[in-house]
Amino acid sequence: MTTLLEPGQIPQASGEPPRVLTPDAKDVFAHRARRFVQLAEGHPLGDYLRFMSRLAQAQQQALDALPAVPVPDDEAKSQSSQHGMPLVPAQSWPRDPVWRAALSIILCEAAPAASETAAASIKAVGAIDDTALEGLAERVLRTELYGEHADKLPFVAAALQVYWTKLAVQLGAAAIAPLDVPGVCPCCGALPSVSVIGASPEVPGLRYLHCSLCNTEWHMTRAQCTACDAAESSVAYQHIEGDKGLVQAETCDVCKSYLKIVRRDKDASADPVADDLATLALDILVDESGYSRSGPNLLLVPGGG
Repeated sequence: MTTLLEPGQIPQASGEPPRVLTPDAKDVFAHRARRFVQLAEGHPLGDYLRFMSRLAQAQQQALDALPAVPVPDDEAKSQSSQHGMPLVPAQSWPRDPVWRAALSIILCEAAPAASETAAASIKAVGAIDDTALEGLAERVLRTELYGEHADKLPFVAAALQVYWTKLAVQLGAAAIAPLDVPGVCPCCGALPSVSVIGASPEVPGLRYLHCSLCNTEWHMTRAQCTACDAAESSVAYQHIEGDKGLVQAETCDVCKSYLKIVRRDKDASADPVADDLATLALDILVDESGYSRSGPNLLLVPGGG
């Protein structure tokens, strides 16, 4: 039986890497905010990236302010492990309404840095009643990101990320068992937004998938499609010429999907969400080549404007 380790712990003598890494509550969003600022310098999307930095700062403030939330009891944890199910599944876990308090903090803190368009969306989200907000939350958690109110969904998603990150932190890596289906998060069942090489200093060459919702990371073998498990012979890598390969797109010719890889082994300051949003040109490149993205970045909602 594999022992699951907390981030920063050294793997066991057997050579087994940590299977699950849970987020650092003190710095997960703050690090992201700093990275957005770095990436904004000289970037064609600099204003957008600077606003996303403010949004990430707001997420950190909301996480810091969030009280302890209910988590599964020991019996539920045992059943989850026994049946290979996520502990706090995004689509069925009974959300604590405290997530809406996180949303209020995020809206208040992000508004001063918003563009005219984003400010209008923030104001509109703030005017929505609780029942409608819960409906928007359901859409985000089902990744139904198009259609009416799409411009509001990134802000709802930002608050849900704070809430599920809090759940992951409270549970800890030792409670989160790997699943039989390697392509979904073992904590919340959401899809990965990207994969990361060098997710932790103790595992510089290993690949971890990064959850689009709760910021948990879990180990998956390299050179294997994260969507259909196709082998190395079907997988290829693309990147924008001149960017040193810090962010690559891993494409699969079996399922015609792709997921980005963020190389933290090349730059420890890289962040899965920030570096993803700063390389939208790569998404366009692989999309034009006929590949569809297999996992969402919930802060970039198609049609969000």
